[in-house]
Amino acid sequence: MSELLNNSEKRKELLKHMILQLHEGEAPEEVRQRLINLMARVPYQEVVDVEQELISEGVLTDEEVLKFCDLHTQALEGAIDTSGAKEIPEGHPVDVFLKENRELLKVVRELGERYQWLGELSSDEDIPEYFIQLRAMFNQLMDVDKHYLRKENLLFPYLEQKGITGPPKVMWGKHDETRELLKAAIEGLKETTVSREEARTLIEMVLKPASDSVADMTMKEEEILFPMSMDKLTDREWFEVSRQTREYGFCLYDPQTTWTPEDVEEEAEASSDEKTIQLPSGSMNAEELLAILNTLPIDMTLVDRNDKVKYFSQGEERVFSRSRAILNRDVRLCHPPSSVNVVDDIVEDFKSGKQDRAPFWIQMKGKFIHIEYFALRNEKGEYLGTLEVSQDLTDKRKLEGEQRILSYGKKKENE
Repeated sequence: MSELLNNSEKRKELLKHMILQLHEGEAPEEVRQRLINLMARVPYQEVVDVEQELISEGVLTDEEVLKFCDLHTQALEGAIDTSGAKEIPEGHPVDVFLKENRELLKVVRELGERYQWLGELSSDEDIPEYFIQLRAMFNQLMDVDKHYLRKENLLFPYLEQKGITGPPKVMWGKHDETRELLKAAIEGLKETTVSREEARTLIEMVLKPASDSVADMTMKEEEILFPMSMDKLTDREWFEVSRQTREYGFCLYDPQTTWTPEDVEEEAEASSDEKTIQLPSGSMNAEELLAILNTLPIDMTLVDRNDKVKYFSQGEERVFSRSRAILNRDVRLCHPPSSVNVVDDIVEDFKSGKQDRAPFWIQMKGKFIHIEYFALRNEKGEYLGTLEVSQDLTDKRKLEGEQRILSYGKKKENE
C-alpha cells in the first residue's frame, strides 16, 4: 500500500476512482474517510490534474464536475498538500486575493455568530432590526463579486492559455452559484414582517448556504487554485494581472504595497506633465487636476451611469473615510440597508430627469455636515452618473460681517 501511495500516477488513479465513487453516490461519507485515510496528504497539482483529466476524457462534463464539486472538495478539505507552493511576495496579486479572503471570512464568522442570536430574540418585533444587521453584512459579502471578476477576467485566461481549462470552468460556475445565493439572501432579508420561526427557516435554507458558499470558495482557492497559479504564471504575467487589477477594484481590502517583480521593468509611461487634458475653457495636466481635486475643501465621490463607484477625492481632511475597496462597488452596497431605498429613489429620479440635485445636512460629532448629490449630464442631457459632494460647514456657519481680499495684506503686516 505504501508503494502505491508513493507513486504519483497510482495515487492519481486512486484519487480519480474515489472521486467517481463520490459522483456516483456510493456512500459519500465512507468514501470521504477512505480518501483521507489512504491518501493522507495529496499534492495540490494532482487534484488539478485529475479534475482536468476527468473533463478531457469525457468521463464527466463540466456541468457534472460543477454539480459534485462541493462533495469531493469537502472530502479533500485539509488533506491537500500545499507545502511545495511558491512563496508569495507582499502586494502580489495572490497576496491581495488571500488578504481579501481573510476579510471575507471575518464577515462569514460574524454572520455565523449572528445566526445564533435569533434564539435570543425576545419577540417577533425584534426581527426588523435583526434583519438590518444581517443585511449589512451580506452587503459586505456582495463585494466578493470584484474578487471573482478579477479571477475570471485576469487570472483564468492565463491558465487557459497553458491548457488548464477544467478547473477555471468549474470555479466560474461556482462563482455564479455564489452570486445567486447572495442575491437571494439579500432579497430574503428585505421582508422583515416575519416570525422567528420563518426567520430560522430563511437562515437555514438561504442565508447559511450563501455565506458557506463564500467560505468554501476561499478554501478551493487557497488549497488548489492559487498554489497551481503560482507555479504556472510567470512574473511578467502576474505583473499584467496586477496592473489591471484596479480596473475591477478590491474586495473589502485596500492593499498598501505595490508589487513590481525585480526582473520585469515597468513600461515607461508619459509623465504627468505630458498628460494634457483639454477642456472647452482651457487645459491642465493630470498632476494639476489631481492637485485641484484633492485641494478643494470638499469630499467628492463619483458614481457612473451603471451605479458603480468610479472615483473619490483624497483631500487631507475627508468628511467620510473611503478606501479603494469601494471602487467598482454598486453604490447601494455602500450605504446602510435602512437608507438603500432612498439611494434608489435619488438615482432613479436623476436617471429619469425628474431631479438634478438632492441636498441633505446632518449633525455629526459636533459638526454640521452638508451632503448633496448632483446628476451629471452631457450636452445632450444624457445621464452620465451621480456626484456626491460632502462638506464640513461648521466654521463657515459662524462667519459674520465680511473679510475682503485687501484684508490679506493687513493680516500679513500684523503677523
